[in-house]
Formats: sequence, C-alpha cells, structure tokens
Amino acid sequence: MGRQGGAFSPETARKDFPILQRLVNGHPLVWLDNAATTQKPRQVIEALAAYYSATNSNIHRGAHTLAREATEAYEAGRAAVAEFLGAASPENIVFVRGTTEAINLVAQSWGRANLGPGDDILVPVLEHHSDIVPWQLIAKETRARVVPVPLGPDGQIDQNAYADLLSSRTQLVAISHASNVLGTVPPVREMTALAHRYGAKVLVDGAQAVAHFPVDVQEMDADFYVFSGHKIFGPTGIGVLYGKPEVLEGMPPWQGGGNMIDSVSFARTTYAPVPQRLEAGTGHISGVVGLLAALNWLTSFDRGAVAAYEQGLMSYAQQALAMVPGLETVGAAPDRIAVLTFTLAGHDPVTVADWLDRDGIAIRAGHHCAQPALAHYGLEAAARASLALYNTSEEVDQLVASLRRLTDSTPS
Repeated sequence: MGRQGGAFSPETARKDFPILQRLVNGHPLVWLDNAATTQKPRQVIEALAAYYSATNSNIHRGAHTLAREATEAYEAGRAAVAEFLGAASPENIVFVRGTTEAINLVAQSWGRANLGPGDDILVPVLEHHSDIVPWQLIAKETRARVVPVPLGPDGQIDQNAYADLLSSRTQLVAISHASNVLGTVPPVREMTALAHRYGAKVLVDGAQAVAHFPVDVQEMDADFYVFSGHKIFGPTGIGVLYGKPEVLEGMPPWQGGGNMIDSVSFARTTYAPVPQRLEAGTGHISGVVGLLAALNWLTSFDRGAVAAYEQGLMSYAQQALAMVPGLETVGAAPDRIAVLTFTLAGHDPVTVADWLDRDGIAIRAGHHCAQPALAHYGLEAAARASLALYNTSEEVDQLVASLRRLTDSTPS
C-alpha cells in the first residue's frame, strides 16, 4: 500500500459510493455528516461480501485452508495500518472496536498500572467525551485527577496554559489530532515534545484526522494513537490502537480469554506477546478486511491533493454560509479540518437539521459528544456540516440555498 497515490477528483471518488446515488425525501442525498461516520466505497462493500462468501473462518488457531487465508487477510490489515500510520512494525498495532474502546483500553490497562494519587491527566476542553470520560473513570479509581486545558476564543488550545499545567505530576496528556466540533488541529508534535520533557505519555485521538491528511506517528512521537475505521470509509466496529513497542510491552491484559494467552492452567496462566495480549477473543475479522480495503482505496489518491481539495471546499463553504442571515459559525482556528459548526438565529439546531433533511441534506445537530467545547462558547447544542473528499461545491450551494429558504420562510 503506497503512502501516496494517483490523481484525485471528487467526481472520481463519488462514483465509488453507491449510497450517494440514492434519493432522500425525493432529493439526491447530500451527505454532510462525515464527522459522525463516512460512507463506504464499493471496494469496501465488495471486500466484505467476498470475505464472507469465500474466506470466512476464525483466525490464528486453525490449520485448514480457510483459517490460513483469513489469518493472512487479518494480518495483512495489521501491516497496512502500520504502514498507513508510519509505525515501525505491525506489532505496534492493536485491533479494537473503535476509538472509544482504544482509549478505554489504555486507561484501564496502562492507566491502572501507572496512575496513582496526586498524578495528573491533562485533557483539553476541546476533547470528545470518549477522550474525557475514560480518564475520569480511571482517575476516580486510582485517585489521580483529570485537569482540563482551556481553549482560546478561536477554539485553539491555550498553549501558555498548557505549558503552565504541565508538571512532574503529569503522567498523561490526551489530545485530539482534530476536533469533531470545532475542526481545530492542535500543534500535536510540539505539545507531545513538551509533555515528554516532564516524562508524561501522550495519547493522540486521530478519529477525525486520519481521513483528511497523512499521519506519521513516529514523526509526531506519540506514545499512543487511536482511530476508528468507520470514519475513514471503512466498516463500523473496527478500530486501531497504535502504541510505542516499549509502552505496549509494559501493559497488562485488559480482557481475558482466547487469543491473548500462551498457556492456561488453574495453577498459572501466561500471556501471549503484544499485540495478541491485548486482543482477547475473536477479533472483528471482516472489519479488518474492510478497513484494509478502505485504506487501499484512500491511498489510491494523492493524499496531498485530497487535503488541498478539502481545504478549498471548506473555504468556499465558509464564504457561502456567511451569506445566510443570522448564521454564526463556531470556532475559527487557522489550522483546521473541514468541520463547520454553526447556529442559526431563531432556529433550534434540531429544527435546522430536520428542515435540511427534507431537502435530502444530512447534517448533525446536538452537542456532538463535546459538551465542554460547546460550553466554551456558551452553547448547549449546535448544527454541524462536516465535509469529506466526495463532497462538492454544488452540495455546499444546496446547503446554503436550503438554509436561506428556511430563514426566508420565518416570520420576522
């Protein structure tokens, strides 16, 4: 799987997505809820069908042909993820259900082994609930504390406050590589380097980043990096935990069962080496097959061209939305992904989403599992349009036209 692919155009990408051909309420689907989940190209759908049609088997344990083929496919997926993230070895990759399970695994395994009374876990206000609640749970158990890192007015992490909060008590810093509600892309490499000066480990939540720009975990020096397959054009129920080898080696099992053991007796059980030690039970084999197909599909395009296209589309959308009366966008970090969260004066976000759905336009409304980030702006809910490589300026125009019809229909 190459790190850089061939030419990119949104029209070429769109042809691979059967769902983008369907009608919703009599209108062609405009999918602008990519931060919640991305749609799946036919290559992923076909890979899943082919696996279940011809290769379905459990892995690692069988001596028959299908077991060998399924195991080879599963481990090919692990190798592809390692290459995609710039990891040194496939053994640095642990398969999980998704970003949420990956963070919980680190909290319950690494956290339980390394956190204690008086220790600090630094978590920016920017974070998704999945990167807040697991740390609260393990902090309560270990008597550590979760310390919020404040945001500036534009939605960037306050770097001066971050530097002040770091200390010898800091054991872990948890940072999103891109925010699901503000789009903010923090200076992760610099924040990681600063945390390492204090001996702290750094977990980077890449759920919103991996579909939008290339990631190199060794270059950023992250101790942990996590993401979900369904946000990068792959299936639901499959996710990835990357860990530095020396960190993974020191993590005790989180769950027990088959696959993660070397030998079992009632007198003494010994465990398999990583990554199997952290993968109890039958894994989501078809999910890995689908994720492999998704990564192969995405890297068939020039990632730089994809990122440039999305940035251009976001700029176009920002200018177009500014023409909607009463619309205010939330967050204005200069380095960001194509996530556009907004409020519309006189209209509840759920009402806005329902109106757009009548025109076949799918956006998200609510707190986006990032209540502290929205509270920073005095909000409990907002509407969010999130873009991907298959979205177009024509779809942005449809979004804006529908919003303008809503404002025009409202009595003044």
